[in-house]
Amino acid sequence: MSAIIKPEELLRLKNVENLLIFDVSNNSNARKNYDAKHLEGALFIDINTQLADIKPNTADGGRHPLPNVKKFGGTLAALGISPSTHVVIYDDKNGANAAARFWWMLKAVGHDKVQVLDGGLEEAIRAGFPMSEKVENLPKKGEYKCDKWFLPIADLAEIDEVYQKTDYLIIDVRETPRYNGETEPFDKFSGHIPNAINIPFAENLDAMGCFLSPKALREKYEKELENFNSENIIVHCGSGVTACHTLLALDYAGLEIPKLYVGSWSEWSSNDRPIATVGK
Repeated sequence: MSAIIKPEELLRLKNVENLLIFDVSNNSNARKNYDAKHLEGALFIDINTQLADIKPNTADGGRHPLPNVKKFGGTLAALGISPSTHVVIYDDKNGANAAARFWWMLKAVGHDKVQVLDGGLEEAIRAGFPMSEKVENLPKKGEYKCDKWFLPIADLAEIDEVYQKTDYLIIDVRETPRYNGETEPFDKFSGHIPNAINIPFAENLDAMGCFLSPKALREKYEKELENFNSENIIVHCGSGVTACHTLLALDYAGLEIPKLYVGSWSEWSSNDRPIATVGK
């Protein structure tokens, strides 16, 4: 199953049994916006309470640490998701925000039938997907047992160990001004992990906010990844959310999903680690 589903495909599937759609938009007005307008039948997920276990200090896992995997299984069951459910996820940022994070988490517990809506909310509206403002009923509680994360994860200790090694590739997917150290809207310090390269996640998208074709994405990333073993490639962002957009793009391109550094810049920069900048 492709990691990406087009709005037109979802329109054809919308009444299929065992399909669940989720709005995983993440901003200060996300829930309010969802209540005012969402894809018909879509349920809302809050990244901060359902897809993360946020600690008082970002030094402890960053801004969006993963929840306990067994607790995540309970969240899935409460949402009516079972291992056979076809899950489609969207957000209001072209899939670049928490939609990709939820996709990665489902893939990481072994869920096969999960896709992100290409272009997100706006593309679905353009395609004529029916909208709703009604309160959606939760489906019957499912059963989902999760014992481990199956996709590879890097932690702070591993980054400490490998960031100076030439046979490792660390990819920072944040916007270039943040990587350069010119600005930092969320974390205390600006800059990047020394030796990390910058491939902004927005480059996965075309001018309309839809994913580039699998062929174009494959050609783009193979140039960067060809000299590295997959297990030596680590992707990160600010808080472990938008990094998943690049992991999603790699999977869509037919490439292996590399490691996610969940703590990302928010954890690294909060732990008195070396910081590099560009042009300073």
